[in-house]
Amino acid sequence: MKKQFALIVSLITAALLALTACGSPLPPASTGGMPVASSGGGAVKVSAGAQKYASLKGEADKGNKIFHGTCNACHGDDAKGKVGLGKNLVVSPYLKGISDADFVLFVTKGRPASDPANTTKVDMPAKGGNPALSDQDLADVVAYVRSLQRAAK
Repeated sequence: MKKQFALIVSLITAALLALTACGSPLPPASTGGMPVASSGGGAVKVSAGAQKYASLKGEADKGNKIFHGTCNACHGDDAKGKVGLGKNLVVSPYLKGISDADFVLFVTKGRPASDPANTTKVDMPAKGGNPALSDQDLADVVAYVRSLQRAAK
């Protein structure tokens, strides 16, 4: 039990450090009037902040490797989440409702525990706490998560 507590405290500390460089929280998923791009659930609008990611094409195979080297710590090997840490990415209505570009933006910035939309009340660190990840790496992770979402239908 003490080891688990120490691990959680370490993860939270790392997340807080990562978020200090993260900037402001993301805008809401509503992106009225923006261009459309594909997502796991069909065509959705791309927010102005995510336009720079709209041309990225992710590769699920590469994203699988990246996911299992970074994201699985909180979201589990199956991306179905870990209690008290990360959400289930496979069934997330929020992620299914945003464009791939906005998904990349979301992972790029993270989500602080103080964000009212953060239901776990655990910080999602920018780039999953791995600042070495490139925009292309994140697009690959998004492609991998989208493949899991499609397979779950």
